[in-house]
Amino acid sequence: MADVSNGTLEFSVKQGEPTRVPPAEETEKGLYYLCNLDQNIAVIMRTVYFFKSECKGNEDAVELVKNGLSKILVYHYPLAGRLTISSEGKLIVDCTGEGAVFVEAEANCGLEEMGDIAKPDPITLGKLVYEIPDAHNLLEIPLLVIQVTKFKCGGFSIGMSMNHCMLDGIAAMEFVNGWGQVSRGLPLKAPPILDRSILKARNPPLIEFPHHEFDEIEDISNTSKLYEEEEMVYKSFLFDTDKLGKLKEQATEDGVLSKCTTFELLAGFAWRARCQALNLVPEQLTKLLFAVDGRPRFIPPLPEGFAGNGIVLTNSIATAGDLVQNPLSFAVGLIQQAVKLATDSYMRSAIDYFEVTRSRPSLAGTVLITTWSKLSFNTIDFGWGEPISSGPVALPEKPVLLFLPHQKDKKSINLLLGLPASAMNTFEELMQI
Repeated sequence: MADVSNGTLEFSVKQGEPTRVPPAEETEKGLYYLCNLDQNIAVIMRTVYFFKSECKGNEDAVELVKNGLSKILVYHYPLAGRLTISSEGKLIVDCTGEGAVFVEAEANCGLEEMGDIAKPDPITLGKLVYEIPDAHNLLEIPLLVIQVTKFKCGGFSIGMSMNHCMLDGIAAMEFVNGWGQVSRGLPLKAPPILDRSILKARNPPLIEFPHHEFDEIEDISNTSKLYEEEEMVYKSFLFDTDKLGKLKEQATEDGVLSKCTTFELLAGFAWRARCQALNLVPEQLTKLLFAVDGRPRFIPPLPEGFAGNGIVLTNSIATAGDLVQNPLSFAVGLIQQAVKLATDSYMRSAIDYFEVTRSRPSLAGTVLITTWSKLSFNTIDFGWGEPISSGPVALPEKPVLLFLPHQKDKKSINLLLGLPASAMNTFEELMQI
């Protein structure tokens, strides 16, 4: 077993040799189509789920999780294949049936000795997700890699690395929930719908809207200098119901908005505060990008159990001066307009835009909000009850803000981001509501 240690002898994990877990039955072979919404988010998502039960230890965890994996891969057989490039130069899956990569591991401590496992920490949590050595590009990284790590206290973790081009957050949670069901010997409640051709580009393509998510924004505030000269500081800020209530009062007190969702409220508040913290010049354009669940918005809606990416990026662009000088209702109102933008015709226009241009959304001068606060982490059960903690391994990239559900109080949200040290000091002050 390889010893993955951080050099201080504190937390180390011994990893066994990787093996392949193929589907438990013969599955379809051949090429599996990925739609245009899948093409731009081919990034590796790493998540960890921790389990511990008073009633039973972790002796059977590896075997049970491994057997369940082979069963769920019968339904999700594209995940047992490999990523390749189609004749059109797009990502496509070759359904080889070779299986997911699986690694068994042991930690040198109990879960309680690990500190705050709810906080993304690539150094500690990264040891719980197997990384393919010598992989030079995405095509060399398997679509699904699983590591089960046993802890000395009888608990265990499942570390999952999956390519986002296969499943969005909603579909990934349905996958893990289903995996838990078949691991417990239960029938799969809702088999996945794998057909992505419902999201094919139109022929001929029809671009009906401007797609500003692809706009390059010039950095006239010289923030890149700040990022180069100062160290990045990552912090998490808890918004409980009391804090969210106060913010909602702020956003609606001028009478411009009669109501707003928690997401709209927090997105507007964080976008505005980040502009202030980075000391952007008033004329600096700033773009906010976030994903909207297109499942209920497409006409007809995507089928229940759609296993793919049903999310579409929408955007809002404003100057830093307008965001900071106007009341909070201004920023929140812009988010509401961006949500309304995501209609069936807009989303299909975005699919067609990629067909014609093959563009990638630009992250220059951009804030990208990723929200995990609505995902069904707490219903996952492999036979040890719901996870005691779960979430992403890594901290967000430079322009990303992450909304995570609070582990115990589901109505509270953790906002997580990274900023240069001086900007983080200001941001922290702005979070005192």
